Amino acid sequence: MRIRLYTDGGARGNPGPAGSGAVLLALDGESEAGVLREESKYIGETTNNQAEYMGLIIGLESARDMGALEVDVRMDSELIVRQLLGQYKVKQPELAKRFFEVKQLCMSFKKVQFTHVPRAQNAHADRLVNEAIDKHLAGM
Repeated sequence: MRIRLYTDGGARGNPGPAGSGAVLLALDGESEAGVLREESKYIGETTNNQAEYMGLIIGLESARDMGALEVDVRMDSELIVRQLLGQYKVKQPELAKRFFEVKQLCMSFKKVQFTHVPRAQNAHADRLVNEAIDKHLAGM
């Protein structure tokens, strides 16, 4: 099974209340063939970059649990994508932990591809992030 995974994360303030989201879509060739699963989670007070990594981790765990063999990841965080492609170094120790967690998860699949997309192409995952944060803040 091949999956396209859109992920996002965000914090209101940096650091601040943060959430992560992931949308998993079936692929028919290169065409998106429908939403298989949506994931969103409030992750506490943290940074935007931590939230971005957590969105990716949540999505990869979900793809693994669904039995995906290949995952085509799309995210609007150029920093995270470039770190995962080896173009940028991971300098912050807390991000390095998440980086290695992602690399471990990638070993669960036959193939994982990372692509940076403009924010407008990641609106569904972004909506899930904001819903997770809003739901948490409303319950306070």
